[in-house]
Amino acid sequence: MQRVIDILLSFLGILFLWPLFLCLVIIGYSKFSSPIFSQTRVGKFQKLFTIYKFRTMKLDAPNVPTYIIDMSYITNYGYFLRRTKLDELPQLWNVLKGDMSIVGPRPCLPCQVDLIAAREKLGIYHYMPGITGLAQILDIEMSSPAYLAEIDFEMIENLSLRKYLIYIIKTLLR
Repeated sequence: MQRVIDILLSFLGILFLWPLFLCLVIIGYSKFSSPIFSQTRVGKFQKLFTIYKFRTMKLDAPNVPTYIIDMSYITNYGYFLRRTKLDELPQLWNVLKGDMSIVGPRPCLPCQVDLIAAREKLGIYHYMPGITGLAQILDIEMSSPAYLAEIDFEMIENLSLRKYLIYIIKTLLR
């Protein structure tokens, strides 16, 4: 049932938000030569996939987790996109393609070996990663791998249609 809702919501999101996508791409081109950012992430069954986001950092920013990076790489426009969650909109394409769900554990980078090991131990990789979830609502960063994996496991174990919708609503209201 979750996959059906993911497809429906991502399709409707892309369909109705395409003018916003277009505006953000145009603004992004004025700020960067490449407004869409892609990065390899770890997905279901630890299969690597490419995630898409609107670019929030300078082009020369290193490819490392956000909690490690010097915040001077984030542009003013990038802060706006992050604060409003608009940088995540291209991930609706990842959901439609089947790489991600709207709700699930945030996919990590392949270099985050401690987080990968903690998630693997709890069986997190049997589930689709998501755009949002309990860890995002609770503001838990990927810098605490064991704790994050426990929160991801708790979310997965208790996920219902009601909680799925609550996580989406709480994310949008943040």
